[in-house]
Amino acid sequence: MTDSGFIHRNYLGGEWVAGPDQVADLNPSDTNDVVGHYTHADAAQARAAVAAAHAAFASWQYSPIQQRFEVLDQIGAELLARRDELGQLLSREEGKTRAEGIAEVARAGHVFKFFAGEAVRHGGELLPSTRPGVTVEVTREPVGPVCIITPWNFPIAIPSWKIAPALCYGNSVVFKPAELVPASAWALAEIIARTPLPKGVFNLVMGRGSVVGGELVNAPEIRAISFTGSAATGSTIAAAAVARRARIQLEMGGKNPLLILDDADLATAVNVAVNGAYFSTGQRCTASSRIIVTEGIHARFLAALTERVAALRVGHALAPDTEIGPVVDERQLAVDLDYIEIGRREGAKLQRGGRQLQRQHPGHYLEPALFTETTPGMRINQEEIFGPVASVIRVRNYEEALQVANDVPVGLSSGIVTGSLKYAADFRRRSQAGMVMVNVPTAGVDYHVPFGGRKESSYGPREQGRYAAEFYSSVKTSYIAP
Repeated sequence: MTDSGFIHRNYLGGEWVAGPDQVADLNPSDTNDVVGHYTHADAAQARAAVAAAHAAFASWQYSPIQQRFEVLDQIGAELLARRDELGQLLSREEGKTRAEGIAEVARAGHVFKFFAGEAVRHGGELLPSTRPGVTVEVTREPVGPVCIITPWNFPIAIPSWKIAPALCYGNSVVFKPAELVPASAWALAEIIARTPLPKGVFNLVMGRGSVVGGELVNAPEIRAISFTGSAATGSTIAAAAVARRARIQLEMGGKNPLLILDDADLATAVNVAVNGAYFSTGQRCTASSRIIVTEGIHARFLAALTERVAALRVGHALAPDTEIGPVVDERQLAVDLDYIEIGRREGAKLQRGGRQLQRQHPGHYLEPALFTETTPGMRINQEEIFGPVASVIRVRNYEEALQVANDVPVGLSSGIVTGSLKYAADFRRRSQAGMVMVNVPTAGVDYHVPFGGRKESSYGPREQGRYAAEFYSSVKTSYIAP
């Protein structure tokens, strides 16, 4: 299967504009399948996008809340109406199963619908002053043009939960998606482009970070940058933003623990572990890649987990019986295989999987890997792998499990499976993570509540839900006397 040859262009200042270069978007389930051809911007187009966003912000910041509601609601409604079509496109270019792709598009639709409502609920405070006859009004105003840089693993959900609040609170947007997943980003941009949004309020810049990233991040007109991706890139962006006093919001991954206590329901423990560690091919920053098991349940849990992992069906993302799709591309596959070899060299036992697989179509298939007999200090237990690779760490009791869980430099998500209200409450309080899950997978969050971590996982205000206002709006305090 090949694409028709149509070149999908960037969206700058309300116009679709071809770039000087183009790339083919390949299906990781079948590398002979070209999803589409997508233009790449150069530095000049990146600057043009910034200029368009800057010019449009002058009026958009004062746009009526009803107008913002209607734009966001229209986007959300179309995403929900087209969830099957766009979910299949997403799975075809990124590799997660069709069911997961459809669910992701639905989540994006709900995000836009949520922020449509927030646009008309955007309130403030009216307070008395300590001075007689004076009133104090606290309001929120838009920040300015916002640069949004997103990763490849959730190619429509993460852009949506950044773009929707940015527009909701009256900001203009320059959106740069990951190079690996232009199809989902372009589809979202095309939906946005058909709304009555004024020209320049939303701009799409597809291209290499090395070419356009610096232009966007360092542009003085950009007043806020929201980035999800690697820690190294996040640190570079943060340094540039802080140097010119721009707002910064970073999400940079995790090495998430899942505690299995002696009193856990075995079936629940296995299902939670498999879902969190391996679904979406393990390519989630919230994946539970460290499974910390107390000794009383360790043998029974390991036997059941090994059996379940062995039964996972790896195949084409669009095949109806596939549970685990391919790794996103050959570079990520090489990283995963390298970490599997590192685990072996460190002395961990490869209990199951870890082999590159061949299927009917050429693709980046990897057998889900399960390591046992690991220690907390191993690299496979300290560094984010971002693939279908998980480790089991055996501990004596809850206190040791908690210590191991917190003994990493990141803290995005954490989980525990237990029947004890005491341990569940204690873990919620003492876990050094931004999100804590009890008897549910570490991966999987709702669209209306805050998302974010602690330590080196996140920097800046939370994403999603009403907490998004902290990043995408600025507080103004006004004093009024008659």
